[in-house]
Amino acid sequence: MKSSLIAAAAFATLALAPCASAQVQRGAVVVGESEAVVTVVSVDRKARTVTVRGPQGRTVTINVPPEAQNLDQVKKGSRFQVRYVESVAVALSKGGAASASTDQTVRLAPKGGTPGGIVVNTMQISATVEALDRARRTIAVRGPQGNELEFQVAPEVQLEGIQLGDLVTVVYAEALAMQMLPKESKAAKSAKPK
Repeated sequence: MKSSLIAAAAFATLALAPCASAQVQRGAVVVGESEAVVTVVSVDRKARTVTVRGPQGRTVTINVPPEAQNLDQVKKGSRFQVRYVESVAVALSKGGAASASTDQTVRLAPKGGTPGGIVVNTMQISATVEALDRARRTIAVRGPQGNELEFQVAPEVQLEGIQLGDLVTVVYAEALAMQMLPKESKAAKSAKPK
């Protein structure tokens, strides 16, 4: 699951990178990932949402796509192995107009299989530089709808030629993979230290 998720996020990011302006000067990809086991707190089958609690006690509600055919197997107390991968490709360009495009890829378990799957969301945005912190290697941009986003920029990207007001292209991909873990047996639960 780990390698396919990283590959999916990286592929989604790199697939959109050629869509950037023909005047792209330089770019790099930054990939971040995290992994955890989460426990289902509640399931709302009608709303198609599942609320999970992570290892630090925080809860998150996940929207389950209509294509997911195994929601009936998910119950309170079910445990899922979750992996989240985020990749950002920053390509610096001059001129052009602000624009944005998005894409989503969903790959789910077949009917009757172990609940889980991979969802990859990809966004490409050409936006105006609003803030630039060369020491922290962050850039804040304002998109075509007026929303401001901040991104970490990899060391390979040369920031010296970038100024406030320049247009940059950012390709952002996030991937979430979940796979339900088998139930623990009563013997395994009682063997755990308390």
